[in-house]
Amino acid sequence: MLIRLGYDLQFHLSGRTPFVTLLSVHPSREQDLLQPEELQLEPEVPMSRYLDVFGNRCTRFTADPGILTLRDETVIRDSGELDRENSDAREVPVQDLPYSVLQFLLPSRYCEVDALSPAAAELFGALPPGWSRVRAICSWVNDKVRFGYGLSRPTKTALDVFTERNGVCRDFQHLAITFCRAVNIPARYATGYLGDIGVPAAATPMDFSAWFEVYLEDRWWTFDARHNVRRIGRVLMATGRDAADVALTTTFGTAELQRFVVITEEQTGSAPPTRAAAAADCN
Repeated sequence: MLIRLGYDLQFHLSGRTPFVTLLSVHPSREQDLLQPEELQLEPEVPMSRYLDVFGNRCTRFTADPGILTLRDETVIRDSGELDRENSDAREVPVQDLPYSVLQFLLPSRYCEVDALSPAAAELFGALPPGWSRVRAICSWVNDKVRFGYGLSRPTKTALDVFTERNGVCRDFQHLAITFCRAVNIPARYATGYLGDIGVPAAATPMDFSAWFEVYLEDRWWTFDARHNVRRIGRVLMATGRDAADVALTTTFGTAELQRFVVITEEQTGSAPPTRAAAAADCN
């Protein structure tokens, strides 16, 4: 399966403004790109790229006052298969977890593990450990929290979601992550593209999406408390402790968002040139 990915974002800047963006496909999917991924800025400014502490691909630049446009479009090859699952995947005892995974058991900006540990113990503590317990957490969050645009806010935490029982996709994931960590299952936040592939098209405009990953057995597995079903065509961009670590654009100054367009759809017809061929054509 080929999936066309892209975005077109426009900001009004009141002053000279430094940016950090996480708009690139995650390194784990880079080999699947059939066309180069190149952030285009209008007007053009110098950019630098680096990997952050979580291994996400970041771009850094500083833009002058006025209108700034960020856009890119590419094509990625995808298996076309549903999210992988393993109903027998076991929980790993804390003392046996890899060192790099331990941080995903701790409280973070939006995930107050300490505050929600009593609720998590009451709701999920007696359930059989492993895959089925994570599924139970997803189902509880999906059933108890009402989705709706306008029901979130930049400061909304997992505890707020648990209390108010509403939010957007990031809020669903924050609450599920917090419950998982509270019962000693490492969990991290994920963001990326998730188009309406294999499901009825949503009535709302396309957007970036959020889900989460848990560490079971010996690897990270994808879960989604917002949709609570396995999906096709999920394309990872970044992972972190919570949404604070993986903001798609971070500005150090005033930046008013004026346009926000996201593209993620199955591409039909012949495949575009591979990355190597495309590069050769430019020489």
